[in-house]
Amino acid sequence: MSRRKGSIERLDLTNYRTLVRGPLYLGLEQTLEGTRSRDMDQGLPEMEKNSVPTQLKKNNKYSYAPGTRSTDHGSRTYQVNGFKLPSVTTILSRTKDQEYLKKWREKVGPQEAERIFNLSSKRGTSMHKFLEKHILGSGYEDLTDIGVQAKPMAQKIIEAGLAPVTQYYGSEVTLYYPGLYAGTTDLVCRHNDLDTIIDFKQANRPKEEEWIEDYFLQIAAYAMAHDYVHQSNIEQGIIMVCTPDLYYQEFKFSGSVLRSWKHKFLKRLDQYYELIRDYKEETQIDTTELLKEFERNGKT
Repeated sequence: MSRRKGSIERLDLTNYRTLVRGPLYLGLEQTLEGTRSRDMDQGLPEMEKNSVPTQLKKNNKYSYAPGTRSTDHGSRTYQVNGFKLPSVTTILSRTKDQEYLKKWREKVGPQEAERIFNLSSKRGTSMHKFLEKHILGSGYEDLTDIGVQAKPMAQKIIEAGLAPVTQYYGSEVTLYYPGLYAGTTDLVCRHNDLDTIIDFKQANRPKEEEWIEDYFLQIAAYAMAHDYVHQSNIEQGIIMVCTPDLYYQEFKFSGSVLRSWKHKFLKRLDQYYELIRDYKEETQIDTTELLKEFERNGKT
């Protein structure tokens, strides 16, 4: 697929001959409205037989500061380089319209909703651990039911998504924008000769772009932080998604589209600090001015 500047590329890769090892979890797919039926035998390209290295080459171009993460009353913060900063996920959560989630919880009931979220979270954590250990070149096994589901999902992302990665700068590293926010990114790397931030996501069903706007905003925030602290030029963001039945999707964005997501994140950031105005005034943070500067001269 050719890359166009300022575009979003979406790639769906499904190996329909592969059976999932372990039970599938379909609770969310069965209960959420808008579930779409898919013909898995039409319109999907065959997965290329890429040769995936067992260990990615490490490039030590950037030195990442260690960060300590803590959670208090549902809000996650980072201690990094003398700053105590809200996490990107906390900022997005506090400024997001929760109406759809509220209605879904009411529909399935609080206990079922909690069960779905806990299962998804554990499966995602296990999948990330498999991916992290692959990138670092060390082995990892999880023989629990969750691990049995997560391992083939990670392998699908490795085979379908990581083949174009020639080297990586950091895996599970803390990124921060001084005085504003911080977070942990899954992978900073060279992907098809572009400096790229990649986020791995597990999903209970295939995603549409409009459903995952916060995923785009998350990468945009990390790209701005990386560029500011490390004087880099992150050119591309990629969201790699896999479901328990090994349906793989890739959302790739760059150029003017990446810039537009940065702009949208700055608006959410300003909303967040308006909600906690006391902190904003105490630390003399002017997110409004930062937003105006971004709009005025395009510097990130």
